[in-house]
Amino acid sequence: MRRRRLVIAGLLLLVLAVVAIAACQWLVMGTGRGRLYDTIAEVPVRDVGLLLGTTEKHPDGSHNLYFDYRITATAELYKAGKIRHVLVSGDNRRADYDEPACMHRALLRAGVPEAAMTLDCAGFRTLDSVVRAKKVFGLDKFTLISQRFHDQRALLIADHYGIDAIGYCAADVGLQQGLTIQIRETLARVKAVMDLYLLHTPPKFLGPHIAIPLP
Repeated sequence: MRRRRLVIAGLLLLVLAVVAIAACQWLVMGTGRGRLYDTIAEVPVRDVGLLLGTTEKHPDGSHNLYFDYRITATAELYKAGKIRHVLVSGDNRRADYDEPACMHRALLRAGVPEAAMTLDCAGFRTLDSVVRAKKVFGLDKFTLISQRFHDQRALLIADHYGIDAIGYCAADVGLQQGLTIQIRETLARVKAVMDLYLLHTPPKFLGPHIAIPLP
């Protein structure tokens, strides 16, 4: 009888976990509806684009296509006049790992001028990047730049903090290559909902105000 109760309790917990995960996915996907753009012509003009960070290379040394596609998307937006400035946000917590610097160099190669970029080296997570854009860089309105699944989660965070954000979707990576990332994203969405609505997690670091030098 005790074993039966344990099995039933375990099944109930499993069902609750599945329902909770599904609810988080639904909430994140619903938030971005109508505010995600796949083509340059459709994107509204915003002064600043917030480029969300990722590593240039995988741990095995191979190139990260997510990185390449985000750089391409950012350069497209800038050259089309859809943004005037890029806030390059990413993780720089170790001396040997610097997402903003790598993205900065790649954007220069892609034709985005130095004067049109500001680096945020404390974008340790998506939450940090979005919240710091408002609280450190004074932005209440901007275009998020990443893959669709990432833009959706970032929009949830932006909404929670009263930011008027839209998302431009960089090209995605095929399921076979991006399966690990998609699994991680499922869990990241659950964590994002918990951070916003249950834990009220703040950014790891804020600091003094930094003005974006718009032309």
